[in-house]
Amino acid sequence: MIIVYISVAVVAIAFFILVIYLIQTLKSATKTLNNVADTVSSLEKQLQGVTRETEHLLQKTNRLADDIHDKSQALNTMFDSAKELGQSVQTVNNSLKKVSNTVARQSDQQSAQVAQVVQWGNAAIDLYSKWKEKKQQHPNDVNS
Repeated sequence: MIIVYISVAVVAIAFFILVIYLIQTLKSATKTLNNVADTVSSLEKQLQGVTRETEHLLQKTNRLADDIHDKSQALNTMFDSAKELGQSVQTVNNSLKKVSNTVARQSDQQSAQVAQVVQWGNAAIDLYSKWKEKKQQHPNDVNS
C-alpha cells in the first residue's frame, strides 16, 4: 500500500509541476496577447491617422485635378483663338496674293498696250517724217 501512496504522491507532484508550468505558459501567453492587443490598438490609431491624411490628400488631388481641368479649358479657348487668328491671317495672305496677281496681270496687259501705243506713235512719227521729206522734195505739189 505504501507503493500506492508513493505513486499517488508522485502523480500529485507531477500534476502540481504540470499545473505550475501550465500557469507560467498561460501567464506568458497572456502577456503576449496583451502585447498583441496593444500593438493592434496602436496600429489601429496609426491607420486612422493614415486614413485621415489619405482623405485630405485625395481632396487636395481632386481640387488640383479640377483646377488643371479649368486651366486646360482656358488654354483650349486660347488655342482655338490662335487657330482662328492663323486662319484669318491666311485668308488675308490669300487675298493679298490675289490682289498682287491681279495687279501684275493688269500691269502686264497695260505694258503690252503701252508698247503697242509706242509702236503706233513711232509709226506715226515715221509717216510724218516721210511726209515732211516728201513735201520738202516737192514743194509745188498741190495735193500735199
